[in-house]
Amino acid sequence: MSDTEHVVKSYGNELKRLRDMLTEMGGIVENQVAMAAEAIMNRDAVAATAVVEVDPKVDALERDIEQFVIRMLALRQPMAGDLRRIVAGLKITGDLERIGDYAANVAKRSIVLGQYTLPYSLAGLAHMAHMVQDQLKSIIDAMSTDDTDKAIEVWRSDRVVDDIYNALFRELITYMMEDPRNITPCTHLLFIAKNLERIGDHATNVAETVYYSVVGEVLPDTRPKGDTSAYAVVRAKE
Repeated sequence: MSDTEHVVKSYGNELKRLRDMLTEMGGIVENQVAMAAEAIMNRDAVAATAVVEVDPKVDALERDIEQFVIRMLALRQPMAGDLRRIVAGLKITGDLERIGDYAANVAKRSIVLGQYTLPYSLAGLAHMAHMVQDQLKSIIDAMSTDDTDKAIEVWRSDRVVDDIYNALFRELITYMMEDPRNITPCTHLLFIAKNLERIGDHATNVAETVYYSVVGEVLPDTRPKGDTSAYAVVRAKE
């Protein structure tokens, strides 16, 4: 093998290594979000604790990826598509780290909620949690396979998550107004819903970054408007 072939192969291995690291980090935060949702719905303190305990691993992976990217930029001086992919990796790791933080926040509040008897259904919150889990799973798949169609699908779904959050916000405020005893648990639920909405936002950020890294063009600033029909179906079944 010539020196040039060796360099090309080594560079290709580094690009694959970056993708593998991002996929590993994505898998961990996806599991964090799933466990956080389980902690809320099942009053599972063990699952909640596990979410919090794994967060330092996510932070460590973020630092490792940052150092790896900086080294690649310095030594390889990538151009065009390769440069987009490497810089995209740096942006994606920041979004994934924030998703992990929000999942940990949800888990911590679920532990506090375990002290209260909730006189209302969490079906809407469960639906929202499942939606952001689906977003996260889809965008991690898209990230590992350069699937721009799946990235656009996640990008389009963000508005529906926002609509569900707004509906939940109004509902929880109503419960708080009806009975002062609901104020504390509903406040925690509001923060949980907001954290889930932010997870959806960061999944959408990743979708935009994946699309740009593959295509070289940015998605429109304005996301398509969704509707609350999915949430309405859940409410009807309660």
